[in-house]
Amino acid sequence: MTSLPRLGRRCHDSLNPLHSQIYFAPEAEREFTAVGLEPGRMSYFAGRAAAMGAVGAGVVAATFYNFSPTLVARHLPRAWELASPEAVLGARLATADASLRRLLGEGIADDPDVAAAAELAATAAEACGVSGRPLYASHAALPTPERPHLALWHSITLLREHRGDGHLVALAAAELDGLEALVSHTATGNGFTVEFACASRGWSKAEWEAAQARLADRGLLDAEGALTPRGVELRREVEEMTDRLAAAPYAHLGEPGIERLTEIGGRLTGQALSAGAFPPGVFVRR
Repeated sequence: MTSLPRLGRRCHDSLNPLHSQIYFAPEAEREFTAVGLEPGRMSYFAGRAAAMGAVGAGVVAATFYNFSPTLVARHLPRAWELASPEAVLGARLATADASLRRLLGEGIADDPDVAAAAELAATAAEACGVSGRPLYASHAALPTPERPHLALWHSITLLREHRGDGHLVALAAAELDGLEALVSHTATGNGFTVEFACASRGWSKAEWEAAQARLADRGLLDAEGALTPRGVELRREVEEMTDRLAAAPYAHLGEPGIERLTEIGGRLTGQALSAGAFPPGVFVRR
């Protein structure tokens, strides 16, 4: 029998692309520049952080974890001189609306399965706790959109940030800083390609290699940059702790609800991926 934490992870995996596609959506630059932000990476940092208010680079570097603080500081707090957090939040929701309609079709706004999934995800999110969860707590304070596809996107965001905040606890417990977490994760062969991870997170080749050396000194990476058995075990422990810390919403929803939400999420995610939700060269393809 599959454990509840694993069921929760599977549900998360089926839903998360529906949230994260906005960070690659062409609609994002249009919406964010329309409210005053500069083109490029500023929209990501300001868009994801806006629920916390006009926070500075330190807060974002801490809560986003694996980005270079130098990269974050190029865009924050300057973004708040150009657009208010409220305006940025409006642009972010407009991006979600436009990108979901493009990827899933205009009928997504009236799809009864989407409305059902929105209710299930909202029910799950009722059990998310705020303690030690700054990104979740800030997004949980936002109003739920009325349209079902946006209500679903909002609740997926809550579940995602709740899980993500817990993941940072697991990484800290493993004594992995942001860059070491990124390096060790790419070494698993899952997630981002090394090239995309470096470029998008703002780390230089020298910084990446220095993190590899620190991990090798701990016996977590070998001379070729691959995980050692000890490194594999540490990453397994991180993921298992993350699953445990993220389990409460799914326990609240119950297994039938998890199965239904995973089914709908998987169908919608498959459709979004087929429609080109993510550009090539971002994720490792197996």
